[in-house]
Amino acid sequence: MGDRNHSLSIAAKFRIIIITNNNNEYLNVKMSHYSDLKWISLEIEEELQELKNTIKYTNNKQINNYFDSNIIENCLQELNSLIGLKQLKTEINNLINFLKIQQQRQEYGLPQVPITLHLVFCGSPGTGKTTVARLIGKIYKELGILKKGHCIETDRSGMVAEYVGQTAPKTEKLIESALDGVLFIDEAYTLKPENAGKDFGQEAIDTLLKRMEDYRDRLVVIVAGYPDEMSRFIESNPGLESRFTRYLTSEDYQPEELLAIFSKICQSHHYQIDSDAKETLLNKFTDLYQSRDKNFGNGRLARNIFEKTLEKQATRLAQLANVNQEIMTTITQEDI
Repeated sequence: MGDRNHSLSIAAKFRIIIITNNNNEYLNVKMSHYSDLKWISLEIEEELQELKNTIKYTNNKQINNYFDSNIIENCLQELNSLIGLKQLKTEINNLINFLKIQQQRQEYGLPQVPITLHLVFCGSPGTGKTTVARLIGKIYKELGILKKGHCIETDRSGMVAEYVGQTAPKTEKLIESALDGVLFIDEAYTLKPENAGKDFGQEAIDTLLKRMEDYRDRLVVIVAGYPDEMSRFIESNPGLESRFTRYLTSEDYQPEELLAIFSKICQSHHYQIDSDAKETLLNKFTDLYQSRDKNFGNGRLARNIFEKTLEKQATRLAQLANVNQEIMTTITQEDI
């Protein structure tokens, strides 16, 4: 397991102390080599710490051998295969690479650099924040940071109750379900409404902060929402500000990316888009993107248009006498 001499010397010195507690005469004989019992205790404590480090290093090395790097690479491939989100992908890849190096440092017995694993996702709805949170849970599990790596998704309604005294137990139960995994809180800023006065959301925040400290080795929290609102939310509480220091931003999808998302949805449902329909879609996405506001739907927008397109296509096909598979699976310009 490591240095056998360490364990033997520690065992011998413990034997001396144990025996001396019950036999003062033995103390006088055996202690003749030492001038101070306190000095022995300190030496034993130092050697114990060295032995602990050896055991920890050995165990970590054994555990890391079981990590499946293929799973991590598959998760990263899935992340990188997501359409758009260039800045978010870069930041997450940088974080994962840093954690890998920290893990390798630990294998060599080197000290790890403290880093917060809690994250703030800033971005509009429909930019893949929930999908990314699930992937991070899986990656953290394979890196040995989390035991399970599952992702519990919630929002204000899952944490805040209607009556006094009910919010803390509700939040506690939610946190317990997320232990050894990721707790993803969407639209987290609603826990601290602006100019709301007395609000039960503060009780949820206080409970969350306490449990983040209590379970700092078993819980990763990811909070998400609009950039401005999330900045206000984090800055409203020193506890939040000290725990959430890493911000990841997901940008709105460009028109070409929205078209790519639409096409990907079509492929997954065995539809194809003709060239005129693609041109019409791109023009529509461009108009919507240029006139967007904070409620711009992004990926959800593309899915909503896909669903409405299928409804229009069904109405068109219902008027045809003969419908074959090719016609049934082709989206045309008039369907958009």
